[in-house]
Amino acid sequence: MSITKSRGVVGALALVGLLASSPARADNMEGLRDVMSSVVSVLPRTAPGQANKEEPEGSGVVIFEGRHILTARHVLTNAQDILVRTFDGVLHQAQVRGQDPATDLALLEITAELKPIDLGDDPKIGEEACAIGNAFGLGLSLTCGLVSAVNRTGTGFNPVEDFVQTDAAVNPGSSGGALVNKYGRLVGVLSAIFTKSADANIGVNFAVSTALARRVATDLRAGKKVKWNFGGAGLGAIPQRGGLGRMGAEVLQVRPGSAAEKAGLKPGDIIRHVDERRIRKPRDFRSAMARLLPGEDVEIKFERDNEEERVTLTAQ
Repeated sequence: MSITKSRGVVGALALVGLLASSPARADNMEGLRDVMSSVVSVLPRTAPGQANKEEPEGSGVVIFEGRHILTARHVLTNAQDILVRTFDGVLHQAQVRGQDPATDLALLEITAELKPIDLGDDPKIGEEACAIGNAFGLGLSLTCGLVSAVNRTGTGFNPVEDFVQTDAAVNPGSSGGALVNKYGRLVGVLSAIFTKSADANIGVNFAVSTALARRVATDLRAGKKVKWNFGGAGLGAIPQRGGLGRMGAEVLQVRPGSAAEKAGLKPGDIIRHVDERRIRKPRDFRSAMARLLPGEDVEIKFERDNEEERVTLTAQ
């Protein structure tokens, strides 16, 4: 199986067929149509011969007060100039406010104020989800499916990952678009797809979780380089390769002065949950920490000497 960066949503806007297939979506047809005004097509302009042939256009999500647009960083490759096009066909000049290579996200800024999207909570597996993006450069379109998985890590796309997986059709051009719940609230920023031989949808598609996207966008809007703090605990996987037993993340060392030390974690502790999120491997813990803004608290559930313990960790 090959891995290819996400490229979009299926080409036609077949709202009636897509939405009527589900009573919940049918009840909220107007809301799902309305949210398309909070998604834009991103049109990078490059020097001759430098265009991204696989994905010459992309998508973006309007956030904050309406002048900022979150998109996928790889959409901007070799861009000398960037335009964004709204659902109703208005073009705006955009400037890059900041980029984060670790999550493949970038923040654009325009002078106009568009309608910002509402942010949603983490979805649950099996919930309905709709993808909105500029599939194949045809303009914004919408496809719907289900949330297949949450908190995906280790896919190999980005150094820092916290993905929502969906089977909603996603194809080239949708990178940076919106994954929304049935109420039209953002649950992820479209980022990547698994493919085999063709760069097209096969139903295994990924969106950066809203929590992680918010974390990145907040720093980029402030003009900061995103600084990652994973809690200060050095972790190892259990059971070790070839072993049996319940998967988790064992604390191997704790950095002095870190959030982990202040929370009371010690070498030998086995982390099982961060809030309600199950921790099966060290990168799950890193992903859970990456979502947090400084000062936010989470509950860490762990085992120490075969007894379950709980502590509160405050992100730094």
